[in-house]
Amino acid sequence: MTSVRLTARGWGAVLVGVPLVGLGLWWRYPGVAGMGVALLALVAAGVVSVLSRAPVAPKRTVRPRTVQRLGACTGVVELTGTSRRFPVVFDATDEVAGEPVPVDIPLLAPRQRVKVEYPIPTHTRGLLRVGPLTMSRRGLVGLAHARTVVGDVVEVRVVPRVLPVRGLPGGVRRGHVGADERVERGGTDLVGLREYVPGDDLRRLHWATSARTGTLMIREDADPARPHLAVVLDDHVGSYAEAGDLEDAVEVAASLVTVAIAEGHPVRLVSSSGAVDVELPAGAVDADASAVLAALADLKAAEGPAASRTLPIRDLDVVAVVCGSRADLPALMLEAGRASVGVVLTVDPAAVQPISAVGSVVVLRNAKAEGLLDAWNTAVSR
Repeated sequence: MTSVRLTARGWGAVLVGVPLVGLGLWWRYPGVAGMGVALLALVAAGVVSVLSRAPVAPKRTVRPRTVQRLGACTGVVELTGTSRRFPVVFDATDEVAGEPVPVDIPLLAPRQRVKVEYPIPTHTRGLLRVGPLTMSRRGLVGLAHARTVVGDVVEVRVVPRVLPVRGLPGGVRRGHVGADERVERGGTDLVGLREYVPGDDLRRLHWATSARTGTLMIREDADPARPHLAVVLDDHVGSYAEAGDLEDAVEVAASLVTVAIAEGHPVRLVSSSGAVDVELPAGAVDADASAVLAALADLKAAEGPAASRTLPIRDLDVVAVVCGSRADLPALMLEAGRASVGVVLTVDPAAVQPISAVGSVVVLRNAKAEGLLDAWNTAVSR
């Protein structure tokens, strides 16, 4: 879609030309009237110069469509000049989340093909609407311009950053009656089936499936030496001292969940408001972390009073509570203390003591996500 409009210079020429024509005719000064007519004719020529279709074939793409916050996302404009004689000058602007992003397009010579790349800002977590791209072509002496809309509106999902962090403490598993256990091998949680191969332990045959399929099937159980991670993210706006603290808390949660999934641990992520509740079984592949990152990408700060989230007994293995410095810390520590390993990670801009303990609960404090994860590596991961 192309629209033609006068520029500020064009409107100025019209506002000067019309009075000159009128006054010249009124005062019978042909020279003054002629100057006014010349200005109006120049404006008309500028409009005519951009009425024709732009001599260019544009194409716009945006890649990738899913990117971590502050990661690289690029818009690409490909232009092919269709003019045979004259070069073409364009100004271009893309729209990202309602904000204009200028695109620097060089002079396009006849029959020339250019490819222009420009960065898409990804400092805001969530779903970004990118586009449309608007290309503006100026007419004769800049008195008029034609705007052409290129490309559709596309959506880019900006997920939390996943920062480097070591894994979970090993060998701790909450027993059925609530006691802590350390088990090295074997398990009772069925996570999959596979065909029997010579040498497999016959005690692990899954008789019901073998009888139904006519093929001997071996059950694969969860390894109790791999702890279960439950992450509770306090997403209430009143729990954080500064506006950007929630972003650090989200990145801490995303990093812990991602490394646990990569190491094959069963994982559950919940937010205190209930907006997020994602559970992944043991043995989930790395790609499954995309479901968690997508849920965290869309998470918004919850209004109203904060409420603590009570986890079921089956999730009380390794519990990491991520919160802000203004959260109800006693209630969160009480919840973390129910687990075999309880950790409270607090985004605190005024943190003095990065690592401490309250009873059996390890308390980590830092102003940034990187500092909290470093403290996790020091005090929790083994």
